[in-house]
Amino acid sequence: MASLTHLFKNNKNWAEKIRKEQPDFFDKLSKQQSPEYLWIGCSDSRVPANDLLGMLPGEVFVHRNIANQVIHTDLNCLSVIQFAVEVLKIKHIIVCGHYGCGGVAASLDNNQHGLIDNWLRHISDVHRFHKEELEQLTGEELTNRLCELNVVEQVGNVSKTTTMINAWNVGQEISVHGFVYNLQDGILKDLNVSVDSNVS
Repeated sequence: MASLTHLFKNNKNWAEKIRKEQPDFFDKLSKQQSPEYLWIGCSDSRVPANDLLGMLPGEVFVHRNIANQVIHTDLNCLSVIQFAVEVLKIKHIIVCGHYGCGGVAASLDNNQHGLIDNWLRHISDVHRFHKEELEQLTGEELTNRLCELNVVEQVGNVSKTTTMINAWNVGQEISVHGFVYNLQDGILKDLNVSVDSNVS
């Protein structure tokens, strides 16, 4: 069996670095979790929420899945949203996709990928909703635009969850945002589709 001792060494070095910079960091972190942000992102290993936002552990509550989807039958994602909104009282939910997303690309081909095809069907629906626009595009331009439109759709899905409807109905101040991350330069793009109330 392969050894993972290098991971424990990396962890020890990381913890020591944090302790040198902020001696009481872990003591404070262990006593309370109070992030202002929920990040709903892609599982892609190249898109680490804390790192690309320049934030430390404890500052971002994170949920990740293939192609950053918010599906109304996904109890995992819905439970994360409910906990973040009702218990942690976060102020912002960020749905973040990324250009070059393999899940989005796979939803565009005619190949079978196994179980994941059921999950990717939701992205195929986004494609169908925007068929007229997307038919004008090809290649990377098509995939990247569908990445953006998928984020926009997921922002709408978050906004329509019972958790968000109830939170806004009682006056809780919370906003939902849509971002896309560019793997080629590390920069986030705001899609300017933020929602902060039930009012359409």
